[in-house]
Amino acid sequence: MRREINQMSIKFPSRSCNEAFARQAVAAFAAQLDPTIEEMNDIKTAVSEAVTNCIVHAYKERTGYITIQAKLFEGGEIQISVRDKGCGIPDVPRARQPMFTTGDAGRSGMGFTIMESFMDKLRVRSREGIGTQVVMTKRIAIRFGQK
Repeated sequence: MRREINQMSIKFPSRSCNEAFARQAVAAFAAQLDPTIEEMNDIKTAVSEAVTNCIVHAYKERTGYITIQAKLFEGGEIQISVRDKGCGIPDVPRARQPMFTTGDAGRSGMGFTIMESFMDKLRVRSREGIGTQVVMTKRIAIRFGQK
């Protein structure tokens, strides 16, 4: 069983200006695991995609709240949960397909694909009218001299 060694939680309005804040906050927390630049960039990219999905899709034309919880586990694992209480996703398997989007023509439809490619594990739970939770996990390589 994994042993949790630290955790954090933040909640902020679903405004695009908060996407960079969320990315940096999670990166600062993840720094405790001493990730490589590449590992840190993977985490930041995945968080950016998850938060952007909340801003663009969950709340559409209104502002709501996004909650991020991150946990560190022994062995160098980070788990990041990004949750909204927006409109929800009616068909999660379809939404996870590359190029699928409910946004305007300028959206690529690659958010979940990007998250999945940069993290080791991605789980999406959603209920229409209730909201969506994306849980991402990444194992950070333990290098010589680390515990």
